[in-house]
Amino acid sequence: MSGATVDSRVTLAGIELRNPVLTASGTFGYGTEFAPFLDLRRIGGFVAKSLTLKPRTGNPPPRIAEAPSAMLNAISLENVGVEAFVGEKLPALPDDVVVIASVFGTEIMEYAEVCKQLTGVPRVAGLEVNASCPHVKSGGIEFGQDPRVLADLVRSVRRATDLPLLVKLSPNVTSIAEMARVCEGEGADGLSLINAVQALEVDVETRRPVLQNGLGGLSGPAIRPIALRMVWQAARAVDIPICGIGGISDAADAVKFLLCGATAIQVGTANYLNPMAAGEIADGIASYCEDHGVGRVADLVGALESF
Repeated sequence: MSGATVDSRVTLAGIELRNPVLTASGTFGYGTEFAPFLDLRRIGGFVAKSLTLKPRTGNPPPRIAEAPSAMLNAISLENVGVEAFVGEKLPALPDDVVVIASVFGTEIMEYAEVCKQLTGVPRVAGLEVNASCPHVKSGGIEFGQDPRVLADLVRSVRRATDLPLLVKLSPNVTSIAEMARVCEGEGADGLSLINAVQALEVDVETRRPVLQNGLGGLSGPAIRPIALRMVWQAARAVDIPICGIGGISDAADAVKFLLCGATAIQVGTANYLNPMAAGEIADGIASYCEDHGVGRVADLVGALESF
């Protein structure tokens, strides 16, 4: 395997990663589902499915559809709940896999309570607050779009936990830089961006939306240029680290995010097409560095030429 001479380690919001590749929440299950295809120790870690206080049933089907160079989904954060995650899902993972838990609620107090229940759990390296899910009818999108409500949310979850805290931001805003500064000001240790872009697709034969829920979240290569722009803008607005997300399909895509200011990246939709994608991207980043005389992956962060 090439890239053996490259130091791939990065530190994201105080979390030490063996390389900058994580998998995105909602696209990698609870980790064990991908064990037959990918040694989880090949990647930096993974972000588990968003957790709520109680088990949550998602939207009725159809809730996933294809779009041009993208996927549209309205799963609505179906999950086993925080208690089952801690008691059943975490123990099934290898000991040396970095796990970041994703947190969701329809009220601020629910977010805070989930954070409290995850704090002190040895296997949880950090938390990612999902303030941006674009297909939940109550909760996420309002938190991610209103700077005052977002500030209240981040302040509350910061008080609830001493774990490294990432906030996953919505792209459905006027100024991503403003939202990034809100999170930094309320004590977030890092940012994850972007989440899916709110979207609609229509079946002309039935004259109905293709998703039962109507609106959904658009992800995949089609949104990558939007995500790159927002990562670049956020990185210029705050000093806390950023985890870049959005349409990353190969190592070149990942390097683009690093150059734009991301310390680490998350692989999402690509996992559905190739369950080994994250491992291949991690190897590919190291190979890119070796081919370009870069000794440390961390040296790529923010190295985009001025324009």
